[in-house]
Amino acid sequence: MDLMTTKEVAEIWGISARRVALLCSQGRITGAVKKGKTWLIPSDVEKPEDPRKNRKIQNKGL
Repeated sequence: MDLMTTKEVAEIWGISARRVALLCSQGRITGAVKKGKTWLIPSDVEKPEDPRKNRKIQNKGL
């Protein structure tokens, strides 16, 4: 299994490295492990869905 850093994942997903680290600390990225100060993320993991998008869709229906 290949592992990537938060910076590498952030570039692929188009979000900030800080946001990827936050998702890791919240347990929303499957298989992410912390080694020292660095999060290591499996290369085959999918980007978790953003619940904020669902809220916008629901508010438009009101």
